[in-house]
Amino acid sequence: MIGPLRRWSISLASAFLAGAVPACSAAPAAPAAPPARSHTAAVPAPGEQARRLTLPFDAYDFSPAENMTLEVAEDLLVRDCLRARGMAWHVLPAPAGSESEPPHRRRYGVIEREIADVFGYHTPPDRPVVAARKQHDLARTAQASPTVRKAADRCLDRARDHLSAGAPNADAGFFNKTIFASFDASQRDEKVTRAFRSWSACMAGEGFPYPDPLTAITDPRWETSQPTPQEIRTAQADLSCKDKTDLVSIWAAAETRIQNDAIGRHPKKFQRLRAVKIRQLEAARRVIDRTRPMDRP
Repeated sequence: MIGPLRRWSISLASAFLAGAVPACSAAPAAPAAPPARSHTAAVPAPGEQARRLTLPFDAYDFSPAENMTLEVAEDLLVRDCLRARGMAWHVLPAPAGSESEPPHRRRYGVIEREIADVFGYHTPPDRPVVAARKQHDLARTAQASPTVRKAADRCLDRARDHLSAGAPNADAGFFNKTIFASFDASQRDEKVTRAFRSWSACMAGEGFPYPDPLTAITDPRWETSQPTPQEIRTAQADLSCKDKTDLVSIWAAAETRIQNDAIGRHPKKFQRLRAVKIRQLEAARRVIDRTRPMDRP
């Protein structure tokens, strides 16, 4: 059901690559993914293939850019709530939508040459404006008094209630299970398993024997603070073999079919999810639009 959280679904790529296993999946737990690279290498903008990658469930879930819209609106509402109580609250700078990651950037493993060449399989750091926002948030929280922090938490609950007001109940648990189930089922699709075999043969020919891309990206050897030359070479070969076998397109097409089937089987559940998303985003945009320019983050 609708709760205080603005987003009901878990990032599948984050959960899988962190070693989580969906409850509906019989697959063994994957090893932990490599951490984000912490040095100051320039973080490239998401590549064209990552931005083009869309799935049917996107209409019912919040993208990173849409989540940012909600966060900006929540921050403004918290600011107003605290002002009414005589407390100051510094509103955070808002990144442009282009600074946010596409929702499926790592769903099928590494798919961008610029990322493979620099970060290997490591998760790249946030884009600069997003990273700066997070740092400002941490500093704001650290500098606030316990009284202000407690009041801000209460105001945030009120802000989220405001953005959800009037929306129907939606089954968050069902949506999370269905997201994971579609990804799990896509790996057993006949065309995908055939593409896995072609990709695996290509990788073996390059000297990197892996049965599928998820095994490659979660290789325990990559659990290092920085990508090793071997990791980068493996990620580069992985990407080249994906391109040669058209694996990403085949995999996304299979998952698209599976997700469309799920939507067709549960139209009312998905209609409610869509209604909640639309209601929250419309409410958030109204909050942002009515804010005077000088008050905007």
